[in-house]
Amino acid sequence: MIKKELTCIVCPNGCRLVVEIEENKIVNVSGYECKRGLKYAEDEIVAPKRTLTTIVKAEMGHLPVVSVRTKEPIPKELIGKAVLELSKITLKPPINVGDVVVKNILNTGVDVIATRNLYSK
Repeated sequence: MIKKELTCIVCPNGCRLVVEIEENKIVNVSGYECKRGLKYAEDEIVAPKRTLTTIVKAEMGHLPVVSVRTKEPIPKELIGKAVLELSKITLKPPINVGDVVVKNILNTGVDVIATRNLYSK
C-alpha cells in the first residue's frame, strides 16, 4: 500500500490529507473536514489540474506583455505545452480584463483570458 500526503487547497482550513492507494486505486482518504477535501484528494490523485497564470507578448500597447490565466484548471501534464502555445501569440490593443485571448487551449475546452487591460500608447 502506498500513502500520499496532501494539503487541501480548496478552502482556508488547509486540511492535511492522507490518501492510501493500493493497486492504482484509492482505498482510503483521511484528514479532510468537508466533502470538498475528499473530492480534492480524489481529483489530485486521479487527474491533477492546475490553473495556468502567465504572460503573453503584446505590441503597439502601453505594456510589453499582458497577464493571462486559464478560466478553469487544465490537466497538470498540459501546463508546459500550454505555455509553449501561449509563447507563440502576440496581443494587440484593445484588450480588456476577461477577454478571451485563446479559445479552447489544447482542446481542453478551457479558454485563456486576459487579467490585465492593454490599451494603445
